[in-house]
Amino acid sequence: MAHGSTGEGGEAKRVRLWSLALGSVGVVYGDIGTSPLYAFREALHHTASLEPVTQAMVLGVLSLILWSLILMVTLKYVILVLRADNNGEGGVLSLMSLARRALAGRTGFVFVLGVIGASLFYGDAVITPAISVLSAIEGVKLITPAFDSYILPMTVGIIICLFVVQSRGTASVATLFGPIMAVWFLAMAAAGLIHIADQPEILLAFNPYYAVDFLLEHRTVGVIALGSVLLAVTGAEALYADLGHFGRKPIRLAWTALVFPALTLNYLGQGALVLSNPEALENPFFLLVPEWALLPMVLLATAATVIASQAVITGAFSLSRQAIQLGILPRMEIRHTSDEHAGQIFLPRVNRLLMIAVILLVLTFQSSSNLASAYGIAVTGTMVVTAALMFVIMRKRWGWPLIAVLAVMIPLLIIDLTFLGANLLKVAEGGWMPLVLGASLALIMFTWVRGTHILSEKAKRDSLPLLDVVAMLDKSHPHQVPGTAMFLTSTPNVAPVALMHNLKHNKVLHEQNVIVTIQVAQDPHVDPDDRVSVHSLSQRMMMMQVSYGYMESPNLPKALAAARKLGLKYDIMNTSFFLGRRSLRAGMAAKGGMPLWQDRLYISLARNASDATEFFQIPSERVIELGAQMTI
Repeated sequence: MAHGSTGEGGEAKRVRLWSLALGSVGVVYGDIGTSPLYAFREALHHTASLEPVTQAMVLGVLSLILWSLILMVTLKYVILVLRADNNGEGGVLSLMSLARRALAGRTGFVFVLGVIGASLFYGDAVITPAISVLSAIEGVKLITPAFDSYILPMTVGIIICLFVVQSRGTASVATLFGPIMAVWFLAMAAAGLIHIADQPEILLAFNPYYAVDFLLEHRTVGVIALGSVLLAVTGAEALYADLGHFGRKPIRLAWTALVFPALTLNYLGQGALVLSNPEALENPFFLLVPEWALLPMVLLATAATVIASQAVITGAFSLSRQAIQLGILPRMEIRHTSDEHAGQIFLPRVNRLLMIAVILLVLTFQSSSNLASAYGIAVTGTMVVTAALMFVIMRKRWGWPLIAVLAVMIPLLIIDLTFLGANLLKVAEGGWMPLVLGASLALIMFTWVRGTHILSEKAKRDSLPLLDVVAMLDKSHPHQVPGTAMFLTSTPNVAPVALMHNLKHNKVLHEQNVIVTIQVAQDPHVDPDDRVSVHSLSQRMMMMQVSYGYMESPNLPKALAAARKLGLKYDIMNTSFFLGRRSLRAGMAAKGGMPLWQDRLYISLARNASDATEFFQIPSERVIELGAQMTI
C-alpha cells in the first residue's frame, strides 16, 4: 500500500516537473527561441557581402553558432550559473547579493558590477521587443511586396498593444505561452530537418575546426561576424533571471529535451538551404518553409516574438522591484496583478518608459538588420558581469580551489570578452545605443545611492541619538495625548525628524509611540516568522523593525498585524503614521559631496519618487507628514 502511494507521489512529481518545463519554454526561452529569425542571416551577411557564399564560409558561421550554444548557454548557464541560486532566486542582482555576502566586507567593486549588469539588462529589455517583433513582421514581405510599407506601422501597433495590456497582468495569457512556444520550437525543428538531407555535409559544422578556420581566414570581417553570432545566444541570461519562477530542473530539462535540439536543427537547415541556394540568404528562416506554410509561420513567429518580448518586459518589472528594494532606484508604484502569484507585478512608470524607448528604437533603426548592430553589446556586457560575479561566488562562497576556478572561468571569460570586443566594433553602426542607455541608467543608480547616503549621514549629524531623546522625555514629561503614533524612519538609532517636529511645534507626545524601521535583506524572501521584531525603549516608546526580501513588496498594515502577536497593542482608528518629508535644495559642492548637476539630478529623482504612503501601503487617512528642508 505504501509502495503504491509512493508511486503516485512520484508520478505527481514527474507531471509537475514536465508542467514547469513546459512553462519555462514559454517564458525563459522566448528570447533565445526567436534568435533564428535573424542570427544566422546577420552573421553570414557580413562575409557574404564581400565575396560569394562558399561551403567553408557557411560551415564556419554555423560552427561558431553551434559552439556558442554549447559553451555559453549549456556549459556556462545551464550547468554552472544555475547552481548559484539565492534561496531559489536568480538574476544579476541576486548574483550581486550572493557575492556581497560571500565577501562579507569590502564589496564596492561587486556593487559596481551589479549596477552595470542591471543597467545593461534594461538595454536588452528595450532592444528585444523591437528586434523580435520587427524581424517577425518583416516576413510578410515574402508573402507580397505590397506589405513593405506597412511593416513599421504594424510593428509599432503590436508593440503599443503589448505594453497597454501589461496593466491587466499576464496570468491568463501566460498559460498559453508554453504550448505556443512548444509548437514554435517543433515547427522550427521540422523546417530545418527537411532541408538537412539536401546538403548532409552541413553536419560537419559540429567540428570546431571550421569555426577556428573561419576566424583565421577572414580575420577582421570574421570578428565582425562573430558579433552577430552572439545574436544566437541572446536570452541566455533569462535562464538564470527566471530561476525563481520555475526552478533549476525544469529549466535544464526544457533546454536539453526541446530547445537546444530545435535550435540546432533549424540553424543546420538554414545552412543547408543557403548552400543549395545562396540567394536564400535574404531571409533563410522563412524560406525554409514551403510557400503554403509561409503565412502560418509568419503568424506563429509574430506570436513567438510577442511572448519573447513579454518575458523580457516582465523581467524588467522584477529587476526594477529588486533595485528599488535594494535602494538602487527611487521608490516607484508597484501594482500586484495576481492574488495568487506575488511575482506578477506591474510598474506603470517602467512600462511607460520602456514603451516609449522601444517605439523610438523601431522608428530610428527601421529594420531588424540595423537593430542587430545595437543588440550585442548589452547582452555581452551582462554576460561579462555574470562571469566576474561567478568568479567571486565560486571562490569565496563555494570554496573551490583557486586553480579550479581559474580553469573553469578564465576560458569562459575570454569567450565573453571576445564577443564583447567583436560587438564594440559596431559602436558606430548602432552599438552606441545600449552604451548610452546603460551609462545613463548607471549614472541614475549611482546618483541615487550616493545622494541617499549623503542625506543619511547629514541627518545623523544634525539629529539627536534616539536613546538620548527617550531619556530626556522620561524626565521632561511633555503633554500626553491618547492614541498611538508610529514614526517611520530609515535610521533607527537617530530620533526621527517627524518625532522631533511633533515635540517642538505641537509640544505633545502620544501615550504610545512606535519607531518603525523597514529594512531590506540581501535574501530574496524573509521568513514571515522573522519579519517583525518589537522591543520596548521606555514606558511610552517602542521600537519595531520590519524586514523584507528584495523580491517582496512592503506591506506595513500586514506587518502591524503580525506585531500584535509580539505584544504591540494598538487600535488602527486611534493610530497616526508620521512621515518625514524632505524638501531638498542643491547647495555648494562640499568635500565628499556631489557636483551641482548631480545634486539637481538627485533632487529631480526624489521629487518623482513614489509616495511612501502608497509604497508601504499605509492607510492614507491615517498619515501625517511633517516636512524639513535639507541641503544636499
